[in-house]
Formats: sequence, C-alpha cells, structure tokens
Amino acid sequence: MSVEEIKKRFVNEIKLRAYDDKYLDKNEEREILQIAIQLGVNIDSARGALVQVCDDQGYVLESQLLKQIKDQVEAAAGNDGRVDQKEFDMVFHTVKKAAQGKKSDRDIKKMIVQVMEDSGNNKVKTGWFSDWYSALKQDLGMA
Repeated sequence: MSVEEIKKRFVNEIKLRAYDDKYLDKNEEREILQIAIQLGVNIDSARGALVQVCDDQGYVLESQLLKQIKDQVEAAAGNDGRVDQKEFDMVFHTVKKAAQGKKSDRDIKKMIVQVMEDSGNNKVKTGWFSDWYSALKQDLGMA
C-alpha cells in the first residue's frame, strides 16, 4: 500500500471518528494506527502520515498536544527545576492556541497539570503566602 493510499484511508478513518469535533483523542488515534499496522505499515510511517493528514485537514491530535505540553514544561522547569505561575500561563496559552478551540480552558489546564505530575516536573515556585499550583489543582478537582 502506498503512502498516498494510506493517507487517503486515514482521511476517511479520521472523518469517521472526529468529524463532529475535529479532535482525535489517544484512543481514536490508537484505533487508526492499528488499522495501518494491520495493512502492513510500520508504526513510525503510520504516525507520520497521521500527523500530516491531521495538519492538512485541520484536525487536532491529543498526542501532539501532550508532547507539546511535555516539551514546554521541561523547558519552563529549566535550570532550577521549578515552574512558576507565569511559565505555566505561557504553556497554557501556547497549548490553547494549538488546540484551536477543540478543548476547554479547564481541560487544557488539567492536561498540563497531569503532564507535570506524570513527568515529575511538578515542583513549582510559590509566593510567600500563596501556593498557586495547589489552588489550581484544587479548583480542577485534582488535589
């Protein structure tokens, strides 16, 4: 099967799963990649074709958002290993733009906090009298 045939098949599979919201979550992405593997395509080629098709068609991949969050949180933690509220807000605004309105602000913040917790980059800079991160987690129902 040629790359073009795979891309055409991906377009159809994506439209079946994400037509209403133009957002592919991890489960939908996995289903599409499994189809490609069953067709004899290696996982790296399939993933690359999926990313390209989603970009071309205006769909958002959750795995791309998560990777972007992880990279930006690691960069924000930088030398001191801590993320301050301003850095968190910068990550949030960048990811919000990348999500193209497909995820609510609350969902994006939850994704960022989850990535921070999972990656161990959950050390934050707090003020003398406030802990913005704990308050955020409490507000999101993640505390």
